[in-house]
Amino acid sequence: MTGQQRFLRALRRQQPDRVPVWELIVNEPVIRALHGPGVSYHDFCDREDLDGVTAFENQRVTRLDPRTVRDEWGILWRTDEATGIPYRVDGPIKSPADLDTYRAPDPNADHRLLTLAEAVRRFQGRRAIVFLSHDAFEFSCYLYGMDRLLMAYATEPQVAHRLARLVTDYKKRVCERAAALGADVLLTGDDYANRKAPLMSPAHFREFCLPYLKEMVEAAHRLRKPFIKHTDGRLWPILDDLVGAGIDALDPIEPIAGMDIGEVKARYGRRIALCGNVDCGELLSRGTPDDVVEAVKETIAKASPGGGHILASSNSIHPAVRPANYRAMLAAARRFGQYPLDRRLVAEYRGRRYIERFLG
Repeated sequence: MTGQQRFLRALRRQQPDRVPVWELIVNEPVIRALHGPGVSYHDFCDREDLDGVTAFENQRVTRLDPRTVRDEWGILWRTDEATGIPYRVDGPIKSPADLDTYRAPDPNADHRLLTLAEAVRRFQGRRAIVFLSHDAFEFSCYLYGMDRLLMAYATEPQVAHRLARLVTDYKKRVCERAAALGADVLLTGDDYANRKAPLMSPAHFREFCLPYLKEMVEAAHRLRKPFIKHTDGRLWPILDDLVGAGIDALDPIEPIAGMDIGEVKARYGRRIALCGNVDCGELLSRGTPDDVVEAVKETIAKASPGGGHILASSNSIHPAVRPANYRAMLAAARRFGQYPLDRRLVAEYRGRRYIERFLG
């Protein structure tokens, strides 16, 4: 079975030959630590034999100084010196008047899907190609600022909806093009929650986020592509809504935020597949390889019976992840994730909670 077949079968909530492995994001410092300088993300996916690869939308940027760029949306990004990860600094829309004259970039620009095209040429038919996009929330924050956006939910709802409409129209068109080019799976990456709770009330989520998420899901299904929803955080107050939107899978089901993957499987496993959820904040960053192996066994025992599970971290393989721990995670997934699963392992580990040792 190819990685693509394995991945897509799991998304259909079926049982492949073994539990697929994938990561939404693998940051360059971990790639370099494992394989040396000059190894690309695509090379890494081949060398580590991941079942899925992620393709990102291409943006042209204007460099303002060695660490700061402005992208095509007019958003300012500054790269952290220690990690190499860019963070949003400022956005182009600061008032409703700015929104009146603002224009989104061209979703049909020739350069928009260059990275996806490279992934299709290299991996089509071998590994599942997951195209990462967004729905309304995250890019509205980038454009307007999170504080302004959340305030607009309460005081200027028409502004929030205008931002959401602008972002969704753009992202939907890019996803349509990505599907036509060869993406196997569409994914939106907006984070709706932190470790304690959603970032907005459930009522505001249902008004300002959920309709636009549904649009993205419906667009994917019209194109006959499965849809993964990525969001970190404690999602219980809005999880019925997320599943009801028609998503095919949820990623990454963050355990340190109280998202036990076994409980999610029990409640929703007949309706969605699950991606995750080996903790990357504490376990993969500070634990030992033996700790990681135990966590992988538990995750498989809780999420993998019957299929419908893609093993991944609880967010990404970020620069603080210990390379040896990531390797231990992959090796354990392949050793203990072979179907049929070991019944004794499932019985022994499904009641455990490795994350408790990391909770403050």
